[in-house]
Amino acid sequence: MAAPRRDTRGIVDAPGLFTRVQFRRRTPAAPLRPYVEHYWLIDWDLSEPYATHVVPHPCVNLVFQRYADRPGFGEVAGVGLELFAQKLTGRGRVCGVQFRPGGFRPFTPERPATDWTDRRLPLATVFGATDAATADTAAPDTAAPDTAAPDVTTTGVTAADAAATVLEPDDEDARVAALDAFLIPRVRAGPRILAQADLAMGLADRIRTDRTIRRVADFAQAEGMSVRALQRLFAGYVGVSPKWVLLRYRVHEALERAASDAEVDWAALAAELGYSDQAHLVREVSATVGVPPTAYAR
Repeated sequence: MAAPRRDTRGIVDAPGLFTRVQFRRRTPAAPLRPYVEHYWLIDWDLSEPYATHVVPHPCVNLVFQRYADRPGFGEVAGVGLELFAQKLTGRGRVCGVQFRPGGFRPFTPERPATDWTDRRLPLATVFGATDAATADTAAPDTAAPDTAAPDVTTTGVTAADAAATVLEPDDEDARVAALDAFLIPRVRAGPRILAQADLAMGLADRIRTDRTIRRVADFAQAEGMSVRALQRLFAGYVGVSPKWVLLRYRVHEALERAASDAEVDWAALAAELGYSDQAHLVREVSATVGVPPTAYAR
């Protein structure tokens, strides 16, 4: 079983957050791993308020959350276009699911990913409050794939009941099992949607990991696609354009380097990440988080 990634990309001031909350990442059940990057679990008990900030990844998150001043609830958060901020007070808990870029479409095959972009919607709005989450009700091209997870209950958890089921257990393994139980029967896409989702996930991962990718036109050509076809694929399955994904991953890496290295060579980093010059890098990071990257240097 592959362990969840350990980097902190996207989390602004990760050390400050981790000194105030218990933060863990967990691996989902086997049938979900093609689509889900990891689960992320946070618990806190604060004497003073703390505001956490995140530069969103190009992916959908499913978030179950309980705060000191309100009961537990669940929502679907599409790709966030701006810096995300959340104030934490008192005691609380969050159990989140970070899907791979392109990985949420198999759970809502009838809706393009752009329907969720820059939106946070109640769980029942996306899945239905009393959805059966079974293949019997799916259309021919959205039939559930022939997969099953051993030792995981996959029936009887509706969107209306999910928040309590996921958030109430004190045992962390029970919360992970509840996330598995909610998600597994909701993989409803048929072969065509699954194949396109797999293509989108693979291309997005290449953009994340391959620093030689500098221009969308060159990337599309290398993949044997037109730019327009690549853009349509990302709109339908990722929710943002391939250019946006490329720029966001650059910002993530720049912020991570700034936070971990007190002697950053900004001109060299700009060239390494494909920026035209240092000023371009500084402008892009500043526009995303509100301050220049030098503010994060230790």
